[in-house]
Amino acid sequence: MTDIVQITVDGRPLDVPAGRTIAAALMLEQQRMAWRASRVTGRPRGVFCGIGVCFDCTAVIDGAHGLRTCLVEASDGMVVETSAQPPSIPDPSEPAQEAADDT
Repeated sequence: MTDIVQITVDGRPLDVPAGRTIAAALMLEQQRMAWRASRVTGRPRGVFCGIGVCFDCTAVIDGAHGLRTCLVEASDGMVVETSAQPPSIPDPSEPAQEAADDT
């Protein structure tokens, strides 16, 4: 018999076999194959390398931002927040706003 832990993902409970990473748990749920979006194109992103090198699978886990879900093992009571909308980043084609010159 497999032990089950329960985590909360974006406010919803999710039962996960013990010993799985958060990325594996999210991939078990078909709607969660991707849980982030590309900053440039908005295309869905999830696990890419699966070994902690690429940072495509990051999420907020128990309040800690930017954790790689492929490296964090699910534990009972863990709270995971994914981001469908990544934080906005400045457009490099627009000139930086200069501070007003007070002199």
